[in-house]
Amino acid sequence: MKKNILLVSLLCILHVSLFAQPKYEFRAVWVATVNNIDWPSKPGLSSEQQQQEAVNILDECKQLNMNAVIFQVRPAGDAFYPSDLEPWSRYLTGTPGQAPDPFYDPLQFWIEESHKRGMEFHAWLNPFRVSQNIKEPLGGNHIAFEHPDWILKYGNLLYFDPGLPQTREFVGKVVKDIVSRYDVDAIHFDDYFYPYPLAEAYPDTVSFSNYNRGFRKEDKADWRRENVDIIIKMLNDTVKATKPWVKFGISPFGVWRNKTDDPRGSDTKAGSTNYDHLYADVIKWQKNGWIDYLLPQIYWQIGHPQADFKMLANWWKSHTYNRGMYIGHALYKVDAQSETAAWTKPGEISSQIRMVRNIPELEGSAFYSAKHFNRDLMGLQDSLLNSLYRKPAIVPPMKWIDNMDPQPVKRIGKWGKKVKWKTEKADRIMDKPNLFVIYGNEVGTEFNKEDANCFWGVVKVDQLKFTPINDKKKKYEIRISVLDRLNNESEVSKAVKLKL
Repeated sequence: MKKNILLVSLLCILHVSLFAQPKYEFRAVWVATVNNIDWPSKPGLSSEQQQQEAVNILDECKQLNMNAVIFQVRPAGDAFYPSDLEPWSRYLTGTPGQAPDPFYDPLQFWIEESHKRGMEFHAWLNPFRVSQNIKEPLGGNHIAFEHPDWILKYGNLLYFDPGLPQTREFVGKVVKDIVSRYDVDAIHFDDYFYPYPLAEAYPDTVSFSNYNRGFRKEDKADWRRENVDIIIKMLNDTVKATKPWVKFGISPFGVWRNKTDDPRGSDTKAGSTNYDHLYADVIKWQKNGWIDYLLPQIYWQIGHPQADFKMLANWWKSHTYNRGMYIGHALYKVDAQSETAAWTKPGEISSQIRMVRNIPELEGSAFYSAKHFNRDLMGLQDSLLNSLYRKPAIVPPMKWIDNMDPQPVKRIGKWGKKVKWKTEKADRIMDKPNLFVIYGNEVGTEFNKEDANCFWGVVKVDQLKFTPINDKKKKYEIRISVLDRLNNESEVSKAVKLKL
């Protein structure tokens, strides 16, 4: 690990904020690349401009004490990385199939810059979308030219046919390629499996005829759901066989089913649902252990008449099945000019975060999407910085993947205001030191690693230089623990005393 020295200001993290903050909490930001929603801001920027925009986004995420980035690496059958399977995305250069010039690997760059900041990188893929507009040309090496029978036109878009074993296997190859070649922390799919329904029927008659697996015509909906079940189970097996520590998560539409269609469903009146319209039985996947987390997009306000945020958050909490459950928030809706009164109020998102935090089964939040943190959110950024996310948090561990704690630091010492430590060599890659937890308490006070006063933050480096807190210097005990790739924590080191 590099021996760089991190200057840490303890002024912002020494004292507990006015609102209790958990030590473990998922805090993520979606970075959408489709249609240049978040990054790059437009196609055709120079490589240097693209990289600077990426750094700006990540610096802002870090400043807000986020601990994960969900970055869209495959928006529409394309790639934000060099691939033998799919063409370069048009959203980079404006031309599908064209690499950045001068060349660099955007995916590698985002991963490295995220990890430098101690943030997880979740690679976000759309499984079946091929084109956002049939009038836009595909890259010359697109698999659609080799296998046009894999492609369906629906509305104005093109899709891989989920009913074909060949397309499911191809998506599996894409995922395995990413997991094999890149140091991602998770593979992430959103809500787009079968597309949201249009007036026209979905054109999968041929694949149903050839690969119906004994389903009757009147049961085609069940067949479609099983198609998606098959790929989800296959992808989880693929990910875990390739790198067991890589997580697999889904961010579904906020409603699984309406109670009017299923007594197990939520008391909502959603026009579309995961189960009935996207053919995604996400609760089944969570219950069967085929995924590691769900991140439902509850993009409605508290008190919405058809889909109340509070009611939905409490519905999803009952379907964790000993897996991760986080909540997605509609940052993009916050607008003083919104026609919906709730989104014109400064405290809507803050209230949602507090609501999630008060439900023990829900372990954090994600925000759609990154660019909106650069505009007027009526004080939300200040609310995060000064209260809700005033202190850092650790991404919750996933004990069902790995529950072995890493080795603690073997040596720790001080040189002036600098603390250094050494770690043990790990036998397993999952046990390698990944991050370090910094604990501090004033000499004479009791140390408790679960006390928010003692938890000072998380760093990537193995040296720290501490800056004075104020003019009245006091002695503090500094302790360090080790986090592995899945955030299992080691025993805490012995104390080093510093006057700060």
